[in-house]
Amino acid sequence: MSTEQCDNPLHADYYADDSVHYTAEVIENEEVAQDTWRIRFRCPAMASKCKPGQFIMLKITDRDDPLIGRPLAVFDITVDQQGVPTDLDAVYLVKGNLTTRLVELPAGQELDVWGPLGNGFLPQQTRHLIMVAGGIGQTPFVTLAREYLGLTNYGRDCPQAEEVTLCYGARNESLLAGVDTFQSVEGLNLRLCTDDGSRGHHGLVTEVLEQVLVADKEAYGSNNGVRVVCCGPEPMMEAVAGVSQRWNVSCQVSLETPMACGIGICFTCVTKVLQSDGTWDYKRTCVEGPVFDASKIVWH
Repeated sequence: MSTEQCDNPLHADYYADDSVHYTAEVIENEEVAQDTWRIRFRCPAMASKCKPGQFIMLKITDRDDPLIGRPLAVFDITVDQQGVPTDLDAVYLVKGNLTTRLVELPAGQELDVWGPLGNGFLPQQTRHLIMVAGGIGQTPFVTLAREYLGLTNYGRDCPQAEEVTLCYGARNESLLAGVDTFQSVEGLNLRLCTDDGSRGHHGLVTEVLEQVLVADKEAYGSNNGVRVVCCGPEPMMEAVAGVSQRWNVSCQVSLETPMACGIGICFTCVTKVLQSDGTWDYKRTCVEGPVFDASKIVWH
C-alpha cells in the first residue's frame, strides 16, 4: 500500500471489493469466559486476506432470524503445518439474537461469512505499542501483538516494535476472555485489571495505562515512539483518548458501532469525525473505520 493510500481512509482499498463470501464449516465453538465464546471456522480464502483490526460479518446458514449478519472482530488466524492460513477465530459475547443461537452450533455446522472488512490497524513505526482493551474489546489485539512483535507476517511489511503491552480490564475475573491466548504470545507484556480486584490491578484500565506510560517515560526519558490503540466500551475509549492526549501520545480507537450491512451501503454505523477545517462530518465505521484517530472523534 502506498503512502498516499495509508493517509487516505477513503481509498478504495478500504471498501469491500477484496472481501469474499464463504460458507464456512465450524471447527470449534467453546466458552472462554462468562457468557463469552470463541468460534473457529474454516475459510482459507478469507483467512489469507485478513489484517489485524479488520472484521467479518457472520450469519447462521439457512436461518432468517436474524435476517442480516452481525459484525465480529477477527480474534485469531490459524495456519496449517505449511504456514498457510486456514481458519479464523472470532470471540463473541452472548447477549443478542444471533449470539444466543450461535452458542448452539456444534462443530460441522455451517456459517455464512463475508470479509475481511474495514481498514484495521495500519503498519506504523512504533517503539512501544500499548493496546488497551475493556470488556470484549480485546478481540482485535492477538494478531496485532504478533505482528508488531515480529512473530507473524500478515502479508504486509510492518516495523517491529521494541515493546508491546496489553492493558486489559473487565468488571471481574470471570469476564476476562482469551487470557490464555495472550499469555502464549511470546514477548507480550500482559497487564490485567478488574473493577472488583478479583484479578490483576484493582481499578480502571486507564489507571493501568497511566502506570505503563510512567514506566516507559522513566525508562526512555520521554514517551517518543509510543502508540496507544484501544477497543472497548465507548466511555472507556473516550477516557483512554483523554489520557493519551494528556501524555501527548498517538491514540487510535477501534469503534464498536452497530452495523447492518458492513460494506458502506446503509449508513447505519456512522460516527462524528472532525475535519481539517474544525467542523465534523459523519464517517462510516465499516469502511472508513473501524479504526480512527482518537483525537478526531466527536464523542458527544
